[in-house]
Amino acid sequence: MTVTDYLASLGDNPYFGAGFGLFGIGAGAAILRRGLQGAVIYFKRNHMITLEVPCRDKSYQWLLQWITIKGARKTQHLSVETSFEQHDTGLIKTKYDFIPSVGTHFFRYKGNWIKVERTREQHTLDLHMGTPWETVTLTSLGKNKELYFEILEEARRMALTRNEGKTVMYTAMGPDWRPFGHPRKRRPIGSVVLDKGITEKLVADVRDFLSASQWYGDRGIPYRRGYLLYGPPGCGKSSFITALAGELNFGICVLNLSERGLTDDRLNHLLAVAPQNSIILLEDIDAAFASREDSPKVAAAYEGLNRLTFSGLLNCLDGVASTEARIVFMTTNHLERLDPALVRPGRVDLKEYIGYCSNHQLEQMFKRFYLTDKPELPYQFATSVFKLCPNVSPAQVQGFFMRHKKDMPETVLACINEILEDGK
Repeated sequence: MTVTDYLASLGDNPYFGAGFGLFGIGAGAAILRRGLQGAVIYFKRNHMITLEVPCRDKSYQWLLQWITIKGARKTQHLSVETSFEQHDTGLIKTKYDFIPSVGTHFFRYKGNWIKVERTREQHTLDLHMGTPWETVTLTSLGKNKELYFEILEEARRMALTRNEGKTVMYTAMGPDWRPFGHPRKRRPIGSVVLDKGITEKLVADVRDFLSASQWYGDRGIPYRRGYLLYGPPGCGKSSFITALAGELNFGICVLNLSERGLTDDRLNHLLAVAPQNSIILLEDIDAAFASREDSPKVAAAYEGLNRLTFSGLLNCLDGVASTEARIVFMTTNHLERLDPALVRPGRVDLKEYIGYCSNHQLEQMFKRFYLTDKPELPYQFATSVFKLCPNVSPAQVQGFFMRHKKDMPETVLACINEILEDGK
């Protein structure tokens, strides 16, 4: 019997034929499956491009809003984000923003089909935000990375447009800065009345700093600027900083040095990653640390409140590892309590006293609240108040004006004694 006859006889065997057939089908299916998987992997690696954006990235919310407005308008699977907006009339309007929910969405952008996958890990939390970890993944055909750059840049511009004319407040959450509350309507710089020349001096100094980066670099000077506003409470220090941020179209990063868990390393990191075009505000700096000239017991009591050290603060403001391209404003009601090392040049480049109302401030505040064509009335108001109570704060005067906002200017002049009662 030849080999050919032997193989033919095996083919006639029903047991062999059934087993070999099943084996062949299984092997063929496995090879085909592996081939298809390899082809898909090869196609994804060479003909598709993917962008993954985690929820901790600053562009995450920008991208979700952009996808909702520009991309997946027709999607049937949505999540809602409720916010509140204050209009010029003072009314609060509830606003609902619909964003793509968890799942897969498709949209077309500049002739390219893009698949959006929003995933949520229920068992993994963002420790700083306390929310489930989320990721948005964009997938499109081709190798053009510029497509994603255009999408992210358009999303950023759209987010900035929504905050145009508003001041964004940031607060430190973990190692990052997060928007605090809703963006506020920008406060006009003229709404904060300081003594003659102070506003112009500070605004001019900040603008000069912002335009002098090349000058600093050519001379090897660290490109940063520190300001200290000091004076009695209620005289407009924080209000001026808010108005200045609005004038410069900047945000404000409010940092509480007494926060539990704030360490030297975390402070240095926060200063390094502060949002661009923002002012870093350290309010009531005298309450965070005791001067080294005070008694050791007092200094030890202050150091026990948190893990931030005074030397760590000094190094963050003006040390080897301190960051550049930043503006820091500090405020205090008690300049005499500050350690001399904190207010030396390099850490505080400009100190400005914001004190009680002068005649000039009283006149200007009267003119802002009461539009009168009688120039003698503001002068008469300022003179009377200054004689009655020379140490009156703008907050007291504004409170007085608010009680009489509907009265005639002549009526207000007859009630000046109330300011003295407020002072008491």
